[in-house]
Amino acid sequence: MQELKRAREIIDDVSKETDSILLFHSLSGKDSIVLLDLCYKKFKRVVVVFMYIVKDLEHIMRYYKYAKAKYPNIEFVQVPHYALFYDIKTGYMGIKQDPKQRQWTLADITEKLRKRLGVEWACYGFKQSDSLNRRLMLRSYTDGKEAINWKTKKFYPLSTYKNQEIMDYILDHRLKNPEANGTNKQSSGVDVEDIEYQKFLKEFYPADLEKIYKVFPMARIVLLKADKNKEELK
Repeated sequence: MQELKRAREIIDDVSKETDSILLFHSLSGKDSIVLLDLCYKKFKRVVVVFMYIVKDLEHIMRYYKYAKAKYPNIEFVQVPHYALFYDIKTGYMGIKQDPKQRQWTLADITEKLRKRLGVEWACYGFKQSDSLNRRLMLRSYTDGKEAINWKTKKFYPLSTYKNQEIMDYILDHRLKNPEANGTNKQSSGVDVEDIEYQKFLKEFYPADLEKIYKVFPMARIVLLKADKNKEELK
């Protein structure tokens, strides 16, 4: 692996063009944890952009506190996740519905933040191993590393890596472990209907689960159904 040599080269290439980046960051995810550690050493200004579904959840924000302590010069911005706009438009899981809600994409959010913060380059944790669509997108880049779109000023340092390589870096550098829902499955922080996510919150962060229920009232049914099914099986 050589300490994610390819990722470092990609970051070095971009650092020759700019000293400021937007880093789209999930706070508690493994890719984001590694990217911040790599980028903080190479850019003067790193604006960490966190996209939330429900704002200020304790189990997520504890990762922000960790990051701010370890990387004191980062800037931090919270914005609604693009998935939240679709949820509002459709009234997903009982959220207050607005059929006229404008649908924002990740590209839209990036452009808005670029203008607001005066930062041109944006960094993301996408990997080719994530999905077929991401593999096709990243392999279309002709930068030689399948990771930099010079035209749109977006880059993806972890493009060619597998999950285990990312975890190896976290362990080797003694970084904070990514959050898991009490299983090997990592929380996306987006799917409030995920039963494992809700079980995790109920056990360890019940106040966060209540915050989610306040925004998405119908999400409460997930655990109620699970409990009912359990009783019927007895």
